[in-house]
Amino acid sequence: MTSAAFENIISRDKREQFIGLLNTAFVLLVCLVALYVTGFFDAQRFIEGAPAVKQLLSEMVPPNFDRWEHWVIPLRDTLAMSIAGTALTIVLSLPLALLAAPNTTPNPWVGRVARVILAAFRSVPEIILGILFVAAVGFGALPGVLALALHSTGMVAKFYAEAIEHVDPKPLEAAAAVGASRFQVITHAVLPQVLPQLADITIYRWEYHFRASAVMGIVGAGGIGFELMAALRLTKYDEVSAILLSILICVLVVDGIGSALRKHLK
Repeated sequence: MTSAAFENIISRDKREQFIGLLNTAFVLLVCLVALYVTGFFDAQRFIEGAPAVKQLLSEMVPPNFDRWEHWVIPLRDTLAMSIAGTALTIVLSLPLALLAAPNTTPNPWVGRVARVILAAFRSVPEIILGILFVAAVGFGALPGVLALALHSTGMVAKFYAEAIEHVDPKPLEAAAAVGASRFQVITHAVLPQVLPQLADITIYRWEYHFRASAVMGIVGAGGIGFELMAALRLTKYDEVSAILLSILICVLVVDGIGSALRKHLK
């Protein structure tokens, strides 16, 4: 290697390092500006809020589990909502992901429309969807399931589509070369490659759904969130802390089950 070529490599490496530093500095600057705009650096607000936080903590400790029998059914409903919402998400996400992925969509325009639909689903928070579905189908777990599934479809289908987009194209080409239909190509060449990734995404989403289901009750969509909101409205903060601890225990159990399922699938 000549001296000039070596110097060019060193110069290019330094330039890339400099650009990387600039990008890092820009990201840090944006983060600092965001913290400033949201008032994070206003020390006076933290000082003035400290007595209120102290008072709130004193009312939350020790937790009051006297009404724990009333939380068993809502916790069961919350778990059922998370499972049902995840199942419905899979049913909606897989077809939309196949339409959105460039290598499985029947037409580029269909792919664009599918991606717009997924973006629309993601853009509406599940809490807003929960309010709309409560107004449409009434109180209970059903609106919570529908809200979780519709919002999560936008996210899960996007991840599904990205996994499908990056499959090895050779099995697809081989299946098409021997006369396989589009459906056969998808079932025999695409899905076998991505099933572990899709399962991983689905399990993570189920874990998220349990936490989100706890919030759905706040808008009347059933589950433990209804009990939590009732305790907050009555300023029974000792019950609030007990309910939060109950949710934490259930979340840890769900996360443990999810980790075990991921290890089994690998």
